[in-house]
Amino acid sequence: MKRGFYTIMTAQFFSSLADNALFVAAVELLRSRGAAEWQSAALVPMFALFYVVLAPFVGAFADAKPKGQVMFISNAIKVVGCLLMLVGMHPLAAYAVVGLGAAAYSPAKYGILTELLPPSQLVKANGWIEGLTIASIILGVLVGGQLVGPVLSSWLLAIDIPGIHTGIDSRAEAAIASLVLVYALAAWFNTRIPLTGVTPRHLPSNPVVLLSDFWLCNTRLWRDRLGQISLATTTLFWGVSGNLRYIVLAWAAAALGYSTTQASGLVGVVAIGTAVGAVVASVRMKLDQATKVMPLGIAMGVLVILMNFIDNVWVAAPFLILLGGLGGFLVVPMNALLQHRGHNLMGAGRSIAVQNFNEQACILGLGFLYSFSTGMGLSAFAAITIFGLIVAGVMWLIKRWHAHNQVAHANELARLLEIARRDDLHG
Repeated sequence: MKRGFYTIMTAQFFSSLADNALFVAAVELLRSRGAAEWQSAALVPMFALFYVVLAPFVGAFADAKPKGQVMFISNAIKVVGCLLMLVGMHPLAAYAVVGLGAAAYSPAKYGILTELLPPSQLVKANGWIEGLTIASIILGVLVGGQLVGPVLSSWLLAIDIPGIHTGIDSRAEAAIASLVLVYALAAWFNTRIPLTGVTPRHLPSNPVVLLSDFWLCNTRLWRDRLGQISLATTTLFWGVSGNLRYIVLAWAAAALGYSTTQASGLVGVVAIGTAVGAVVASVRMKLDQATKVMPLGIAMGVLVILMNFIDNVWVAAPFLILLGGLGGFLVVPMNALLQHRGHNLMGAGRSIAVQNFNEQACILGLGFLYSFSTGMGLSAFAAITIFGLIVAGVMWLIKRWHAHNQVAHANELARLLEIARRDDLHG
């Protein structure tokens, strides 16, 4: 791997760690204020909102500037979102601002991989990025849980700056304030990311042009015989995984009677399995073999439903590790294949923006469905069953779609797979 890759990994680790710790802190902030449970569930779709709304613009923006600079700006926006939460803005609105920063960050974070590395290293690079991201999720939810717990929060609230009244007087607010420093650290690493030598693409000043360009890019990726399968798979995976983070918190409270701090540990357990699966996939899988992992998506759906029958933490922990492991092994090669096809069709930033639009739209839709269902009285167990059925059923349909392509478009698939095998045909 090139030296700059490790700087990217470090910046991504701290930014993702803060994102996940902030999610736990925001849940606790809402609960401490007596907010309805649907508001906590709504944090997930609110974070995804700007991924969808700004998708036509953030990809073009990422391609128009050095991606390290884009990542720096994005982390600065996340800091603003934290500060807005501390000065009294409703947590859902402030969390949406943090989501705005994340929406701008993602095209640069993944897009720079295709600029820096050849196809032969993309699966490996994605494995390391996903593995490190999952490690940051593990540590992030654990750190968030501890920051709002009685020990660390008491220490944070005891900090007194002479002559300055911060107005921070709750556990959740103290946690959020401390996470501003983590975002700042990530931003500093962003300044150390080297230039890749790729010429920036022109950013049209007319937003209508950007909308038209984005629609064209989205259409091209959905029509590509490999791009459509990898995009459909990752869209489904992240749509469910994005909401599963909160569902595990709700399930742990309902099935095990866990507090936010205790339940955050189980979210971390899922992430441990995902990290292991991601690293194993990065070692064993090649780009042209990515579509072979689709049956794992069906198995994930079945396992999600089986969560309803678990009421013991000693059974839950290994079960959640297995669930996460299947997800990690599924998403890494599919992500790499999608990035490869997107880079060849339209450029790194634009392709990641298209990917984010579809994936976050799925998170948004499923998240609002879950929030609405919770508001109408649906239990966590019923929601888990619905999610499991969606994963297994839709993944089966995607698998059938690819089987049809292998028969009806065999020559085109053979050509695209040959491109995936050769570094000299990349770009």
